[in-house]
Amino acid sequence: MPNRLAHATSPYLLQHKDNPVDWHEWGDEAFAEARERDVPVLLSVGYSACHWCHVMAHESFEDTETAEEMNRLYVNVKVDREERPDVDSIYMDAVQTMTGRGGWPMTVWLTPEGRPFYAGTYFPDADRHGMPSFRTVMRAVSDAWENRREEVTSQSERLTEAITRTISISDDLPGTGTLGDAYEALAASFDPVNGGFGGAPKFPQGPDLDFLLRVRDEGWAPRAGHMARVTLSEMAAGGIHDHIGGGFARYSVDAQWLVPHFEKMLYDNAQLARLYLWAGLELDEPGFVDVARSTIGYMFDRLRHPAGGFYSAEDADSEGVEGKFYVWTTAQLVEVLGPEDGAVAVRFFGATPHGNFEGHNILYRPTSEPWSERIESIRSRLLAARSERVPPGLDDKVVASWNGLAIRALAEAGAALEEETYLTAARVTARFVLEHMVVDGILRRSWREGRPGVSGFLEDDAAMALGLFALYAATGENDWYEAASALTTAIPSRFGDPDGGFFDTAVDGESLIKRPKGQSDNPLPSGNAMAAEALLLLASYSGDLSHRDLAVDTLRSAGLLMDRYPSMVGHHLGVLHSLLDSRELAIVGSGWPALSRVFWSGYRPHIALAVSSDGNGPAPLLEGRFKAGQTLAYVCQNHVCALPTSDPEVLAGQLQAHS
Repeated sequence: MPNRLAHATSPYLLQHKDNPVDWHEWGDEAFAEARERDVPVLLSVGYSACHWCHVMAHESFEDTETAEEMNRLYVNVKVDREERPDVDSIYMDAVQTMTGRGGWPMTVWLTPEGRPFYAGTYFPDADRHGMPSFRTVMRAVSDAWENRREEVTSQSERLTEAITRTISISDDLPGTGTLGDAYEALAASFDPVNGGFGGAPKFPQGPDLDFLLRVRDEGWAPRAGHMARVTLSEMAAGGIHDHIGGGFARYSVDAQWLVPHFEKMLYDNAQLARLYLWAGLELDEPGFVDVARSTIGYMFDRLRHPAGGFYSAEDADSEGVEGKFYVWTTAQLVEVLGPEDGAVAVRFFGATPHGNFEGHNILYRPTSEPWSERIESIRSRLLAARSERVPPGLDDKVVASWNGLAIRALAEAGAALEEETYLTAARVTARFVLEHMVVDGILRRSWREGRPGVSGFLEDDAAMALGLFALYAATGENDWYEAASALTTAIPSRFGDPDGGFFDTAVDGESLIKRPKGQSDNPLPSGNAMAAEALLLLASYSGDLSHRDLAVDTLRSAGLLMDRYPSMVGHHLGVLHSLLDSRELAIVGSGWPALSRVFWSGYRPHIALAVSSDGNGPAPLLEGRFKAGQTLAYVCQNHVCALPTSDPEVLAGQLQAHS
């Protein structure tokens, strides 16, 4: 019989609905039962595309004897980290505090009051490689609860105190010196051969690469462009990049970007599409723009909801085997392509008879041989053959913040490449989120099959605001500005921390053992960094410096992290760089599309663009700019403007100049 999870919206929870474990969703009911039975809560957190989550489920949660023991000793709670990032972040802090590392599946034992007292990640079904089995750990934890309760209580108090400590807040806003030091720290960990930072495993670290792209013309960052170029080149050539279907896997298990952890996430691909777009234009790398296009193509092909939103992820596994959908033998390549084209594919994609992954080949680009019409034909035929395979599982929930990242990427790509298909997709996605995921004026975190999830978190409001601001800049359509402005204006009252910055949860959100305040920008920009960027944009559009002051306070609250752990806060650093030279551009007149191409020819995240045919619109930046019969561009700083121009070359020079 299905358990309680049969009524869940989350595809991850639904994967566990037939477990013999008596799972609860997160909520008061589970903790009330734990108090009544005087047993701990066993909290298991994961996500649908997680390979090791599947392994632990097959080994333990589907095993009747293990499940019986879980049900007898504990109240068992299953959480989708993508639906409840607040719960995930709190208890991940506990895992990292106890073990020095983190990951999923996450396994945490809690008192009936929600206080963690023992924590880990994956536990095997039998003792091996120095790891105790899950059942061994379960029995030991239960024994401690029954026979050493004072010790458990003391441990839970110490652990709760550790994870509820707050970071000291800087008195002053960090400046150019902090940015320079952060650049030097990234340069020190840069892998000059393979790109990226540090060794295996390697993650794309989109916010850090975005920071390098933003600062590449600064005298104190002489190798920023080079580091971005090498990293993006090596990633695009590696197995982490799907050369047949487009898109990127979540990370590489090695230092060479060869063997991916095969799940594909919307948030990675939205960020990388935008990065490859702007790196391609800024670094004069047309191949990067091709990667941006193919990544967007992947999002359209595999992650797009028919009504317009984007799904969350594709699994690492198909038919219960990690990576099976993506890998090839040389014989399979020849079978699909014939002997001549098969030999070309084997050479071009680095395939060998013995393979590079469990006897099969992850396709990659071992040489700089250019992509040709013949290779494109080969790719197309391999894609058709691969589409006949059993595909990886699809997590078909729509997450607001990740869709905000997608809208931003599509809007900017549409404007920069003059690609109306992308702008249309951005509009449809924005409309989907605003129509289906806003309930009683509050943006919801997720949506699936007509059912909205819990109220949104800071990252949802902030990412959607940034996506809508980008869509407004690309189209001049006022609805997007108004929606972005409303979301941004509400952030301080809903999420504000009196000490500076913002909490992840709204003021009326569920009361947990702490109110989380995430400031780490990996693997995607934090809610705080995106909120600071949205507030800075709104200040530029409106002239209301109170929004800028809030952005300053938000960046100041992360100052200590910028100084000590810069690779953790790449987007904070990028927004700080924009704030130190933030400007505005208003283009008014019927010829605005042609003149705006000057703006979209390069990466200018520090400039807020407002456009209008007649000067009317909700953005105060446009007021008083219209001159009948003319199209004029006004480059301003704090709404103090240079002389307007209708000359694209003059405008380009004004945009290029530093203040």
